[in-house]
Parts: sequence; C-alpha cells; structure tokens
Amino acid sequence: MRLYGIKNCDTVKKARNWLDQHGLTYSFHDLRVDGLDGALISRWQKAVATEVLLNRRSTTWKNLTSQVRDSLEEKDIPALLIANPTLVKRPVLEHGDQVIVGFNDKTYKAFFDL
Repeated sequence: MRLYGIKNCDTVKKARNWLDQHGLTYSFHDLRVDGLDGALISRWQKAVATEVLLNRRSTTWKNLTSQVRDSLEEKDIPALLIANPTLVKRPVLEHGDQVIVGFNDKTYKAFFDL
C-alpha cells in the first residue's frame, strides 16, 4: 500500500496518523520530492475519474493563468498534473488496483473494513 501526498499537507498528515493509529503498513511517496509520471496517473485513472485527481482549490490551481484554467480539457489533465504535482488532490491512497482520493475517516474505515 502506498500513500501519495505532500509531507507538510494537513490532510496528508491526518491520513498518515490514521494509518499509523490503525497499525497499517504503507510507504509514502512525496509528490513534490518524488514527482509523478504518466504510468502512475494512468493507474489512478483506471480507478477514479481524472477530474477527481485535480484539486481546483489548491494554491497552484489559483496561480495558473486564467487562459490555462479556462481552456483545460480532460485529455490535458495528466500532463498538467505531471508538470504541477501539487495540483493532485491529496492524499491518494493506492492499495492494489484500488485508489482513494482525499481523506475521510469513514471512507478509510469502510475501505479497511474496520
């Protein structure tokens, strides 16, 4: 199991604490340090809609030009995420072929059947 996010993100911290408290072993992939690639995004797209991966509330999104934001099409999102990993909604939990985007205590409990 792997958790993707940014080390200093509060939501990622909550997810990591939750996993630790429940004794679940995972590896952590820092999107800012370790980056993203097309294969990883492709795996995620098989489990969730590409639009779900895009964090339109992030500072990075707000700092994009209005031209980029307004002309963005579904097919452009993977390249945009690779170029700007902080645009990924965090955290992304990957377990086998299952992917959860974001953190919610109830969702994690249900996912791990706790």
